[in-house]
Amino acid sequence: MNDEQLLRYSRHILLDQIGIEGQQRLLASHALVIGAGGLGSPAAMYLASAGVGRITIVDDDVVDLTNLQRQIAHTTGRVGQAKALSARATMADINPEITITALTERVDDARLAQLVAASDVVLDCTDNFATRHAVNRACVAQRTPLVSGAAIRFDGQVSVFDPRSGAQPCYACLFPPDQPGVSNDVDVACATMGVFAPLVGVVGAMQAAEALKLLMGVGQSLAGRLLMLDGLHMEWTSIVVARNDHCPVCGQPS
Repeated sequence: MNDEQLLRYSRHILLDQIGIEGQQRLLASHALVIGAGGLGSPAAMYLASAGVGRITIVDDDVVDLTNLQRQIAHTTGRVGQAKALSARATMADINPEITITALTERVDDARLAQLVAASDVVLDCTDNFATRHAVNRACVAQRTPLVSGAAIRFDGQVSVFDPRSGAQPCYACLFPPDQPGVSNDVDVACATMGVFAPLVGVVGAMQAAEALKLLMGVGQSLAGRLLMLDGLHMEWTSIVVARNDHCPVCGQPS
């Protein structure tokens, strides 16, 4: 790292668990953020500020006036602009030294496999059940850790699904693809159900924190646990998530 980087990241470097070595790991890492909305905005901004060397952000939507209540990477002047491009501009303003790739496309399974294979960690910041499962399948196939978040109304959740060890559950273990009603409470559209603006900031920031920990190899991740937030009463609940040996995505073939 050069002198400017040592100064920029000095508050990280002061932490014994991170230091120069941990910061260098971040600078050498590649994070994939899928979704540049309520969750993706704070997640991507914190990844950029923390010094993740390469970040790819994917979103095929455009900024709408209704987004601005919570999607803090975007501004009034960018209404109508592609969200991925708007988020890239914000991230570049925060940290011009990193490489940011903005993809304004809806990725299919083949494209997801390509993007996930090139990444060290994936952050699922989407808002629909089908995309979550497609991202999970790609992460299991490529053995890439996945940080998943969701928020609706006053309720949020975040977890890590890390297929590298073969012992941890995947997203489909927790929310089976043939039972979409299990997770509909947090996957329905904000347009019809509403969402408390700071809630997506809290969950998105936690996704960034978990991703940074995974990239640096520090602390204990949320793998095997689901952390849920009741934002109306500000109460956290943590539940253990077990691997399903019969999971159609990560289970053992019969």
